[in-house]
Amino acid sequence: MANPWAGEVELTLDGERRALKLTLGSLAELESTLATGTLIDLVERFESGKYSTRDVLALIVAGLRGGGWQGRSEDLLQADIAGGPIEAARIAAQLLVLAFTIPGTSEAGAL
Repeated sequence: MANPWAGEVELTLDGERRALKLTLGSLAELESTLATGTLIDLVERFESGKYSTRDVLALIVAGLRGGGWQGRSEDLLQADIAGGPIEAARIAAQLLVLAFTIPGTSEAGAL
């Protein structure tokens, strides 16, 4: 279902498979919701392992929105993410990698 060449990551939410993607619009929304810093700060928190659950949730919401989801972040508070918090963090990190990697290479784009 998800196409990693298009920057998509798959997540199972409440038993339904969804494709998540960080679009320019969802990245702008994400940046406005971050409690601290910029997208670069967010990437650095993930690289150092110092991200918060709020960071993970914000990335999941942004990815879902980029994939066409019309829900609200509050809708995820009771949602079941297959794999739990660890899978949610892995998906969030993968979204960041794909959003800032040049397709067809392993090199991250300049932030």
